[in-house]
Amino acid sequence: MNKSKEKIDIDLYKDLRIDCRKCFGFCCVALYFSAFEGFPSDKEAGKPCSNLNEDFSCKIHKNLRSKGLKGCTSYDCFGAGQKVAQTTYTGKSWRDNPESAKKMFDAFLVIKQLHEMQWYLTDALNKSSDKDIKPRISALMDETKEMTMLREDSLRTLDLESHRDRVNLLLKKTSKEVRSTLLKGRENNLKQKRRVAGRLDLIGAELKKTNLRGADLSGALLMAADLRNNELNCTDLIGADLRDADLRGADLTNTIYITQAQINTAKGDLSTKLPAHIVRPSYWTD
Repeated sequence: MNKSKEKIDIDLYKDLRIDCRKCFGFCCVALYFSAFEGFPSDKEAGKPCSNLNEDFSCKIHKNLRSKGLKGCTSYDCFGAGQKVAQTTYTGKSWRDNPESAKKMFDAFLVIKQLHEMQWYLTDALNKSSDKDIKPRISALMDETKEMTMLREDSLRTLDLESHRDRVNLLLKKTSKEVRSTLLKGRENNLKQKRRVAGRLDLIGAELKKTNLRGADLSGALLMAADLRNNELNCTDLIGADLRDADLRGADLTNTIYITQAQINTAKGDLSTKLPAHIVRPSYWTD
């Protein structure tokens, strides 16, 4: 599966990366905040953060990490912020149109979910070699993108659950295809099978010497797990909780369904190998 690295089309992720300069600070207003989760304070959804400037920049952006505000530094909207700001509302902010603020925030939350689905579908398209599945992935990607272009009233009536079910079906098929191609009947040596609320419990686990190539770690609880120098080739990490997981020296180049937000919450350094479409956090040091 090393050849799959050559197939990655980075441009497909272009519109799914955050660009705060083109946003109206939606993540700082539309979302509920909890100080316990690493945000400046407890805040109701729809209320601007006290650190939000008039130009939608953050007053303490340079000091977020030093202040321990991991919630702020790890959040990623998959580019939904600039889509709502520049496309759905054509550059008119919630401050310019306070009567539309609630609708604007709701649109942001919907498009954020659609962009996340696009991200996973893009990864599936890049990873799959199945001639039957790839056209279905591509068609669903186009359908999802068309949804993000809808007007606010149409966005509110979307059946997101039904659409997500269709997306998840293809994601699971692709994951199984990619991992089985790598394993070819062989199993990895992951022994831990205990689950918490249906999720694989690997909290604080020592996994440095565990073969996780081709493992299904979807939804796994990997908080503070030691993954140093591990090769996560074709490892499915969709929905896995990587908060404070130690990825120093690990190779995530060819993982399946990894997101920027997951990487932002983990610990890594300059020796951590990341997929080409993932940005190395600036606070990762050698």
